[in-house]
Amino acid sequence: MPGGRLTQQERQRIAAGLADRLPYAEIARRLDRPTSTISREVARNGGPGGYRPQDAHQATVQRARRGTPSPPSAAGAPGGAMEEEIIELAVRSGLPRMTARVHVDLLLSEDGRRTAAELTRRLEVSPASVSVAVNFLVQQGYVRRERDPQRRRDVYVVDDDAWYHSIVISSRQTLESAQAATAAAQTYGLDSPVGQRLAKVGAFLEQVSLDLRESADRCRDLLA
Repeated sequence: MPGGRLTQQERQRIAAGLADRLPYAEIARRLDRPTSTISREVARNGGPGGYRPQDAHQATVQRARRGTPSPPSAAGAPGGAMEEEIIELAVRSGLPRMTARVHVDLLLSEDGRRTAAELTRRLEVSPASVSVAVNFLVQQGYVRRERDPQRRRDVYVVDDDAWYHSIVISSRQTLESAQAATAAAQTYGLDSPVGQRLAKVGAFLEQVSLDLRESADRCRDLLA
């Protein structure tokens, strides 16, 4: 699978795929690229309805020349509205807003990488807020931490396999809840109403955990 930045020709093919209403996964397959690369590329350059391959390529070239990350999208900009929508979806699913903002900023970055200083500057928040957010994301498997030995700093990374690892961690936590419920059921007695209720909960959560892990393993190649 090719690596590195998208070429101008690839961006033209992305635009053609969007015009044909192809899903991101199909566009990615045709380019032999990860689906997340396509989704990030489109999201940060106008969205499905406003993507312009020449503008997107020129913006990437300019950022590379400056050697700095792109500025955060304004809420009124084409990509900004989509970014805010993703953040709201994450918040409604239970993610703290600051954590959601950090996660989305990483997702929409060119290479899925940010330092804590970059996140602090881009989101205009305190280093402590960023630290709390990235620690949670790392613990849940959404983000991994790399060490830059030359500059002695941490780099936070969202790669394609992060989604698999987050599902595995969620499955493991669900299984732990199942085991706790089963143990409590035995303590209360399986012949008691409480014990029977907890035993059912334990059996349900255990099966959900196993199914979730099996599904993640079966579908993992979609992230390759």
